[in-house]
Amino acid sequence: MKPLETCTIGIVGLGLMGGAIALALRSQGIIGTTGHILAYDRNHETLAAAQAEGIIDAGIRSPASMLGHCDLVFLCLTPTTLLRFMESQMAAFQPGTLITDIAGIKGSIVAAMEHTLREDLDFIPGHPMAGSELGGFVHAKHCTFHGKNYILTPLKRNKPENLALLKTLIYRMGFGRITETSPQEHDRKIAFTSQLCHVIAAALVDCEDDTEITRFGGGSFEDLTRIAMLNAPMWTELFIENQEELVQRIEQFEGSLDRLKSYIAHRAGPELEQRLQRVRERRAAMV
Repeated sequence: MKPLETCTIGIVGLGLMGGAIALALRSQGIIGTTGHILAYDRNHETLAAAQAEGIIDAGIRSPASMLGHCDLVFLCLTPTTLLRFMESQMAAFQPGTLITDIAGIKGSIVAAMEHTLREDLDFIPGHPMAGSELGGFVHAKHCTFHGKNYILTPLKRNKPENLALLKTLIYRMGFGRITETSPQEHDRKIAFTSQLCHVIAAALVDCEDDTEITRFGGGSFEDLTRIAMLNAPMWTELFIENQEELVQRIEQFEGSLDRLKSYIAHRAGPELEQRLQRVRERRAAMV
């Protein structure tokens, strides 16, 4: 693999995350004068806008025309779209290409890649823990990476030098911490820290019909439901793809909610206070 500064990096899918990655590559000076940032997206207006703003060097309308020139490719696609893309475009990658993704689940993707990936390609699964409730390239500038977490689930076949290069790139884009884990552990913990949170936010909004209730808000409701402004097709796919882990986490949450409900219903003040104090202490330990 070339030095980062001289690499041609391709981005497949120039939406919120793809756009944010392109912005980070450009604004942090990661790509030098001999390197290039290319992007493919079905929305040609997005490609034109990104190129006009100098965020990418070229917007490519055919993925096969781009992939053969790239040293490193970010697949910024949903899980099923990613797998379809790799199936249809596998032959287009130049030998030795380093490929990574940003998808919110890992088990099904890793299982597929371990059986279908070309021997001369190196795929390192990844998941940047960053985003925004506002989707699309137009909002990419609001998606900051500074200090955020990044999760990698490397394959046994990954080349150590490629993994080291990708980690360097991640830190240079602004991320503060990289965690390496298995695809199974990723999906189990993401079901709690991300997917369950979106389910709770959606349920909280779903259970109230009064759209003017925010007149009585003081910030708590707004903070808890910001992520209810979700991308419905994408999150539906993520929920269903991680069904087993997510259902377990929902049931875990229901058990905790039932305990609190019981304390309140039975006016069990001491027990409720003790539980809330435990919650406070546990949350402090999570920082």
